[in-house]
Amino acid sequence: MGWATVVWKVVYLAVAAVVTLVVDRGVTRVARRVLDASSIPSASIFVNIIRGVIWAFGLLSVLEPVFGIKATAFVAALGVTSVVLSFGLQDTVSNVFSGLGLMLGKVVQPGDYVSVGGFEGFVTDVNWRSTIVHDRLGNDQVIPNSVLNKTAFTRKGASSLGCCGVDVLVRPDADLARVSEEVRRLATEALGELADDAFEVGVTFSGFDAYGTRGTVWLHVRPDVAFGTAQDRVTRVLQGRPWLADAAGARE
Repeated sequence: MGWATVVWKVVYLAVAAVVTLVVDRGVTRVARRVLDASSIPSASIFVNIIRGVIWAFGLLSVLEPVFGIKATAFVAALGVTSVVLSFGLQDTVSNVFSGLGLMLGKVVQPGDYVSVGGFEGFVTDVNWRSTIVHDRLGNDQVIPNSVLNKTAFTRKGASSLGCCGVDVLVRPDADLARVSEEVRRLATEALGELADDAFEVGVTFSGFDAYGTRGTVWLHVRPDVAFGTAQDRVTRVLQGRPWLADAAGARE
């Protein structure tokens, strides 16, 4: 094989790679726009599959001209080896099909707020291997698609995804109506810019014990606010209020 043939094959390979790259970027851009405009959830798993198909065709186009391997023979050999590889890649194959099932069935999709095994957060992406859940503290939980497909989880609605509570214990002789009004006003002022304007602060009373009436202050905060930050603000502003029960003092 002469130098001219080598140069020709290198040039052919380079041109094929550039063309495949251009097609990949163009089709990927169009695919993302189509997914955003359609009812199909926009997740990277669909785009990754499309990219894989494009690069597979790009590889097939250079097999015979550059490497002297017939594409039909390569595909036939790949079909045989894929059976063997499938046993070693069972988890990967399971994750891919589970991810497709989750997306096409709209069981979970980017933007959903879910609770899985005690971890809560927004689904940011579903790729070929796993689902990414981002919580309010900035942590990412990587859940294999096959695991999520078999696990019960809660998909929360708008009214509950930003809701957290602060427990209070009110004196037995306190006027609950006045306490509720004061708590709503103080909590709203304390939350300030952290509050979700779509919902108001709520106060509910759930029972009694030996020291007073048990209640909960319900707070609604923006998606980017950590619950602990909001709870700390409200707890500080309610501390020392005369209607709070002094459980420690009562025990003495």
